[in-house]
Amino acid sequence: MEQIRGKVAYITGGTTGIGFGIAQQFLKQGIHVAITGRHQERIRKALKQLNGEGNDGSYAIGIEADVRNFESQKEAVQQVLEEFGKIDVVIANAGLGHFAPVQDLTIAQWNETIDTNLTGAFFTLKATVDSLKKSKGYYITISSLAGTNFFATASAYNASKFGLTGFTQAAMLDLRPFGIKVSTIMPGSVATHFNGNVPDEKDAWKIQQEDIGQIVVDLLKMHPRTLPSKIEVRPSMPSRS
Repeated sequence: MEQIRGKVAYITGGTTGIGFGIAQQFLKQGIHVAITGRHQERIRKALKQLNGEGNDGSYAIGIEADVRNFESQKEAVQQVLEEFGKIDVVIANAGLGHFAPVQDLTIAQWNETIDTNLTGAFFTLKATVDSLKKSKGYYITISSLAGTNFFATASAYNASKFGLTGFTQAAMLDLRPFGIKVSTIMPGSVATHFNGNVPDEKDAWKIQQEDIGQIVVDLLKMHPRTLPSKIEVRPSMPSRS
């Protein structure tokens, strides 16, 4: 099994939801974490929770950055390197969704969805790939079952996640010769604040954000000769509503 204590992780969109859940699990394993977000107040709130008791000698920093802007990503990565000296794990998690029939979807909504969910993951990799080559690290994208299963009102979201799944699998083939492992995780229903949801008891049947965090930890601990390159994960039981 891989030794993961002392590694450094860079997580985009880490202030809430899946990114935050991954950060929590990393800190418990002794992995230092840098999270990014677009809102300083959300970053401050997340860090207060992440740097509470229970961490195994590790800590988190927060950086205001926008995955849609490559220069912003490069500056964020530089801050991580200045703080920790390396990057071992990159989680391209930042994402959003606009849902409307294709005839009603606006150009701005289309562009924001593609720029964040797909181009943002590309920018994240471009900004970190040199560090990952040095550390022989791990690049993981958070896609979705919507990356293989289409549904009405989701033309932009489906396109972004189909694209992200394909991008990640091609990147895996490109980067494997450098000793970089690449995987994409494709969750179904997760109990997060995505698309305006407020998690409560109604979401108990869903995957919880810490469950995705545990999957990522398990990937990092796996024997380095083995690479689960695409992981689909869904609730054990469907919603009864």
